[in-house]
Amino acid sequence: MVNNLFKKTLIDGAAELGITLKPGQLVLFEKYYQMVIDTNKSVNLTAITDEQEFIVKHLIDSLTCLYAINIKKGARVLDVGTGAGFPGIPLAVCRPDLLLTMVEATKKKVRFLEEVIQGLALRNVKILHTRAEDFGRKKAYREKYDVVVSRAVAPLAVLAEYCLPPLRTNGVFISMKGPNTKEEVIAAQNALAVLGGVIEDTIGIRLPYLGDERKLIIISKVRSSPDAFPRRAGIPAKKPL
Repeated sequence: MVNNLFKKTLIDGAAELGITLKPGQLVLFEKYYQMVIDTNKSVNLTAITDEQEFIVKHLIDSLTCLYAINIKKGARVLDVGTGAGFPGIPLAVCRPDLLLTMVEATKKKVRFLEEVIQGLALRNVKILHTRAEDFGRKKAYREKYDVVVSRAVAPLAVLAEYCLPPLRTNGVFISMKGPNTKEEVIAAQNALAVLGGVIEDTIGIRLPYLGDERKLIIISKVRSSPDAFPRRAGIPAKKPL
């Protein structure tokens, strides 16, 4: 049984994004929260443990992707650098029709997410233990995804090299950022041009209850990324395009 405060905060917050949650989804979200809190005692997953703050800054924040764009039914979605499962797990709970792949380089977090996927019975999700650069270089994953999302992983110029090669032409990359994106966007222009990405829109959202501002940078892929990218592990961060 979902506690009333958790239920109300989540329902009202999702409603502000135009999302209606089902009772079964509320149960899964609360179970996920408890799994994060329990595991966080031994594995550093998040500094945010307060219930309301967790719901707003992690769960609702993750669902802003669904507010930003209309993701078609059955879309192949990739979450790069998912960490403790954001935004991937909330998206999978809210949209069980999506075919969702999460990529994470830290083994302890991967093990945790394997437990989450099993514990929540998320049949539409898989987690891969790999670096984003290595993932993007494998032919099996290049240009295979309809939507790529990434939340607070790296500057946009670096993220573009991680996220655009796996994205199919005409697909959409959502870069989830804090309120100040102007300098990042300017610095990323060359990387986007090289990798075939074009910024279509920047959507500003204020999270419910707490009022924190978020920016979602919507990037369309207009042509294939050159085979030379992403460069080998560590190079994009050290030498952004």
